[in-house]
Amino acid sequence: MSIEKKTTLLIKNIGQLVTLAGVAPRYGTAMNDLGLIENGGIAVAGEEILAVGKSDEVEGHSPLAEHCTVIDADGAVVTPGLIDPHTHPVFSMTREKEFEMRVQGKTYMEIARSGGGIRASVRDLRTTPAEVLKEKTRKRLDTLLKHGITTLEAKSGYGLSTEAEIKSLEIIRDLNEVHPIDLIPTFLGAHEIPDEYHDDVEGYIKLISEDMLPQVMEGKLAEFSDIFCEEGVFDIDQSRRIQSAARQAGLKLKFHADELKSTGGAELAASMKAVSADHLVYVSEEGIKALARSGTVAVLLPGTTFSLGGKQYAPARKMIESGVVVALSTDCNPGSSYTESLSIIVSLAVLQMKMTTAEAITAVTVNAACAVDRAGKIGQLIPGMLADIVIWDMADYRELSYHYGVNLARKIIKRGKLVVKE
Repeated sequence: MSIEKKTTLLIKNIGQLVTLAGVAPRYGTAMNDLGLIENGGIAVAGEEILAVGKSDEVEGHSPLAEHCTVIDADGAVVTPGLIDPHTHPVFSMTREKEFEMRVQGKTYMEIARSGGGIRASVRDLRTTPAEVLKEKTRKRLDTLLKHGITTLEAKSGYGLSTEAEIKSLEIIRDLNEVHPIDLIPTFLGAHEIPDEYHDDVEGYIKLISEDMLPQVMEGKLAEFSDIFCEEGVFDIDQSRRIQSAARQAGLKLKFHADELKSTGGAELAASMKAVSADHLVYVSEEGIKALARSGTVAVLLPGTTFSLGGKQYAPARKMIESGVVVALSTDCNPGSSYTESLSIIVSLAVLQMKMTTAEAITAVTVNAACAVDRAGKIGQLIPGMLADIVIWDMADYRELSYHYGVNLARKIIKRGKLVVKE
C-alpha cells in the first residue's frame, strides 16, 4: 500500500503562476506558452513538486506535514528557479581598467593582444590561493542566488595550465557540495592560448588532450567541455580536434561560437551534436539552419554585447522563427559581462533582440535547462520536478523585462527549502 506524501511547503494565492508545463525544449511560437495559471498554488513534498493548480485545489490536495511551511504569495508572480547556462564564476581579479579602455575606443581583441583580457585573468588566478578564490566565488554565488538563479553552469578557463584548471574545477566541486545553487561544471581549458604557449599552439592542444583531459576525467570534475572557437584563438580544425578528444574522454560538448566573426562555429557545434552553441552574434544563415536541424541549443548572451559596447546583437528573432531552441545567460565573467543578474539579461533580450518577455522567460527556464542537459528535472513547475521556485515582487510577468535594473526576486526556494526570505 502506497503512503500518501505530505506537503512540506505550500505556496498559495499566486497571482500568475508560470509553470512552463508542456513540451521541452520550446522553439518557435511555443516559446510564448508560459503555461500560466491565475490564482495558483504549489504543493511541495521534500525536494519535489507534489501538485500545481488553482490555489484552493492545491491546498486540499494532500495533508500538511508537521511544521509545513505555508507562504501566501499575495497575488505575486511565481516562476521556476532561473537557470544560468553559461558563466565563468571562478576568478579573483576584476578588469574595470579594461572596461574603461573599451569605452575610450580600444577593442576587446586589441586589449587581448596587448596582454590583457583572458590572459590577464589567467596570470592572476594562477597565483591566487585556492581558499581566496573559493571565498570570492562563494560571494558571487550568493549574489546570483539572490537574483533568482537556482542552477548555474560554471566553467573553468582562467587557469590554462593543468594545475590551475584542476584548481578551478575543484573549487566548483567543493562549492557545489555546500552552496544552495546547483553547479554544473564545464572544463574550458581551451579558453585562450596561455603566454607560455604563444608560439606553440599545437603544444598547448597536446597538453589539453593528453594531460588536462585525463586528469579532469580521473577526478570526475566536469560534465561538459567548452572551447573558444574564434579567429585568433582556436580555429575550426583545432576546435574539432580538441572537442573530439573531449567527447572521446566522456564529456558532453559546448562551444563559444561566432562571437566576434562568422567562422563556422555554429555549423561545427551542430555537426558534433553539441548540447549548446553560445554567443552566436555573427552566426551565418547556414549556421542557423544547422542549429535548428541538430537541436543544439543557442545560448545568447546580450549582456556581453552590451558590456563590450557592441552595436550588433545575436539574431534572436531569426533564430526563433527558424526553429532554433534559444536560451539566455548572463555570461558572468570579469571581462566582457560582469553581472549576476539574469533579470537585466531578460530586459536586454526584449529591448535589443526583440524577444517577447514570454520568450525570454522561457529562455532562462525550460530552454536553459535543455542547454545544461537537465530537461525533465528543472525549469518547469510540474509534479515530479525539483522544487526550484522564485516568488517575484510583481503582479504581471511582463514586469520582469519592463522594470529593469532592479532585483525583483522576493523569495527563493531551492529543492523545497526557502533559501532567500526577502
